[in-house]
Amino acid sequence: MVKKNAEKDVGFVRQFNELKKKHPDAVLLFRKGDFYEMYKEDALKASVILALKVSDKILPLEKDPIKLLTFPRHELDKHLPKLIRSGQRVAICEAIDRPELMKKPREKTGEDLKETNISNKNTMAKKKKEQAVQEEPTKTVKMAAEEKPAKEMKSEQQAEAKQERKPREPQMITANGEKVSHGHAFQSTTNPADWYFTAKMDGVQLKPQKMDAADLAAYQKKEMTVPQLMEKYYPTKLMPKVSEEAYQMPKQLSGPDGAITIDKFNVYKEKDEQRPDYGKYKFYVQMGDTKMSAVASREDLNAYFDRVVSPTQLVEKNFGERLHLQSAYEKYQLPEGVDPKGVRVAKDHSDNKWKVSMDLGDKGKTSKHELSFDDGYSLFKAKTATREQIAAKYLNTEITGMLSAVTNKLEKSASMKM
Repeated sequence: MVKKNAEKDVGFVRQFNELKKKHPDAVLLFRKGDFYEMYKEDALKASVILALKVSDKILPLEKDPIKLLTFPRHELDKHLPKLIRSGQRVAICEAIDRPELMKKPREKTGEDLKETNISNKNTMAKKKKEQAVQEEPTKTVKMAAEEKPAKEMKSEQQAEAKQERKPREPQMITANGEKVSHGHAFQSTTNPADWYFTAKMDGVQLKPQKMDAADLAAYQKKEMTVPQLMEKYYPTKLMPKVSEEAYQMPKQLSGPDGAITIDKFNVYKEKDEQRPDYGKYKFYVQMGDTKMSAVASREDLNAYFDRVVSPTQLVEKNFGERLHLQSAYEKYQLPEGVDPKGVRVAKDHSDNKWKVSMDLGDKGKTSKHELSFDDGYSLFKAKTATREQIAAKYLNTEITGMLSAVTNKLEKSASMKM
């Protein structure tokens, strides 16, 4: 009996291996009697999702023990939704015995053949008797009339079934009218600790994005929806697109000395191995004889390729300070409550360079930071930047740290008095 069960187990694992070759991306769930079983890598993957224990099973034809996960048949309704919600593709298989182990049909004996001959004779006699009685013409016509509507009804039912089969409802619709569907999280096959989120837009698969652990937990608990995940991991896919005209060159930009004409703008990958930014994607802009490049952030690259910001906006953001644009410095502001009168911009006589610092009164003074040529030009020559904006650009991190240190000191002193 033990040998027979072992042979059956070998057959089931063989079925698993054959099906896994055909469906490598699916988790195979085998039903065996009153239990469901998963083997090898499927067992390990499911154990993480279902929080079930994996056991080792020794089989005759296997060199090493195989991983096995099993649970009762009545728990399928509890475990199957968990696997599907985690992004797994599940295939339920009905395990069958190996053909060589199945019972062979019993050969017919002489008595069986004799009984068969008698039965055949009786059947033939009955058929001849029925053929002797002719059907009434009206009955024949009636039957033919009934058969035709039956066939038509069948075709109509099939047509209705096709009409009732509606396409999957989109999980959300973007500002551009694109339909988002198939949004789900899935586990990495190479590193089970990593999970990714992906979806389809108008049927086109989006590049999977690695998920934060907190987002994954919230999604599995149904506390985070697909639209919310789309906003976090594919924000530019949801933004309204700019017109195609905005991408046609040349374009003009307001500069400190008049209009600046943008003749060319594109994206390229740095191929010079000697440069520190080798292998990174960069923006390139040409304005007359002036040519500039800058490393592009992932956010700006996505915005460019998804056509949700114009080249003019990207030039203003990535090259604005080098072009001495007033709009480029508007983002710099001192922390709330800091007196701008404490800003000091002066030439350091020790090295003859212009530097900026901040006097915070009883909270202390910041260190001195050297100004770049472009910032100095914008401050003194173009006058497109203020002293407060320059101080915010160079000193905000240090100022915030000094203010936090004073606040913590006061809170600690107050707690000791209590």
